Amino acid sequence: MEQRLSIITLGVRDLSVAKAFYEKLGWRASPASVDGQMAVFQLGGIALMLFGLKHLADDANSKGRLPELGDFGGIAIAHNARSKEQVDAVLEQAVAAGATLLKPAEDVFWGGYSGYFADPDGHPWEVAWNPHWDLDDTGALTLPN
Repeated sequence: MEQRLSIITLGVRDLSVAKAFYEKLGWRASPASVDGQMAVFQLGGIALMLFGLKHLADDANSKGRLPELGDFGGIAIAHNARSKEQVDAVLEQAVAAGATLLKPAEDVFWGGYSGYFADPDGHPWEVAWNPHWDLDDTGALTLPN
């Protein structure tokens, strides 16, 4: 697994309210956002994604720390891979290193491929390949303009 962070995903109770908050701070959502489902902001070489809290918990196959979500804390760290095969390899590497597989990789609604593992402290990591987003030679993520 390359040493980098691609995306920080925050689970939010109301996507429109959360998106409006960041826009009020002067941030501009990327066209890579999916109306009503997720909002994405370019942050230098990484991105911040806002995703419905319950949808994120379901996507990570985690119940949650909030009363209605069990031990899920509302955040997932993402590592973008360069191919579907690399997603599978990174998930295998993480499990071999002591992670717990939360969700095997699969084709997902936004056109990519992803799965989740939890680090030894239970922090969920998504490992994803997105055919619509570019990674440069250093692994820096660039969202469409």
